[in-house]
Amino acid sequence: MTRMARLSYVLVVGLILAAAGCAKQDAAATAPVTRPPVAVSVAPVVTGDLQESIDVVGSLAPKFSADVKSEVTGTVTAIYVTEWVPVRKGQPLARLDTRETEATIDAIRATVSQAMVAQSRAKREFERAQQLKQFGLITPQSFDDARTAVEAADAAVSSANAQVKTAESRLAKSSILSPMDGVVALRGVSVGDRVENMGGNSPVFRIVDNRVLDLTVSVPSSQMSLVKIGQPIQFTTDTQPGRTFSGKVMFINPSLDATSRSAQIVAEVPNPGGVLRGGAFVKGRILVASRSGVLQVPRDALVTWNVEKRSGEVFVVRGDQAERRTVTTGAPNGSTVEIVSGLTAGEQVVVRGGFSIGQGDKVAVTKGEGA
Repeated sequence: MTRMARLSYVLVVGLILAAAGCAKQDAAATAPVTRPPVAVSVAPVVTGDLQESIDVVGSLAPKFSADVKSEVTGTVTAIYVTEWVPVRKGQPLARLDTRETEATIDAIRATVSQAMVAQSRAKREFERAQQLKQFGLITPQSFDDARTAVEAADAAVSSANAQVKTAESRLAKSSILSPMDGVVALRGVSVGDRVENMGGNSPVFRIVDNRVLDLTVSVPSSQMSLVKIGQPIQFTTDTQPGRTFSGKVMFINPSLDATSRSAQIVAEVPNPGGVLRGGAFVKGRILVASRSGVLQVPRDALVTWNVEKRSGEVFVVRGDQAERRTVTTGAPNGSTVEIVSGLTAGEQVVVRGGFSIGQGDKVAVTKGEGA
């Protein structure tokens, strides 16, 4: 083979190999790309009881409390309790200086004795006047004067006795007593402080009864028609994590707040163990209705949810594919949502991984989830 023939042969073989390589690249470029299945978790659509509720937030306050102030002016000479201790109704909390009042009582009692002496003398004079009148030995004017003297003496004794009672009442008020059973939440004075007769805005003591609390929450006007007296309310608070407490609606404010267009609801909450505290912030729900046989899915199954329009979207697993489906939603029920239409009981809905898939995507249900 000549040199020219060999060069022609090599050139032809190279062109053939290049064409084959291009063909392979074109075939690879046009081959379809297969997406691996997406791992998802599923849960079955179930039927069960539904407790329709209204989500609320609010705060707790003692139902019964009292700010104790002094009814008399005086200097504190003794304090018998400290803060946070339980007290009973009528138990002494503090005492004021009583020396001046005691001296006043002694002086008034002396006045009572003098008035009683004058009363006794006036009565004897009147008895003598009555005897003289029988024999016509006293003028009518003198007889009237003797009777008037008795009446004046009686009045003087009554007045002196009334002054004694007033002073004794003042003396009793020098001992500041608890008006109710409860706990001392505030002690506002110390020994040596001077307190005024019901004066100032600061109480001497504050007594709180935590056995029953009031829970005040706000409900939008659009949901007010659902709330009734006696409905149960369940709530949680950060002060007692992991625990759920309950109460009962006792009062519905007849007027709405002009700014928020909501009404205040007050629920009564029993607190026998004393674990709840006034001022605590709570989150809860008022249970307004209960229905059975209601179709429900977990809230996590809703990839979209328009609460106002009562619509949403979920992914239903059919075989090994995800089907995006529009549903009509109803009332929320804790961690689940009522489904009015769009699903049937037993269907499997994606609860985890739904935001990573689209219509018709291949899915692989992870082990341990709903089947």
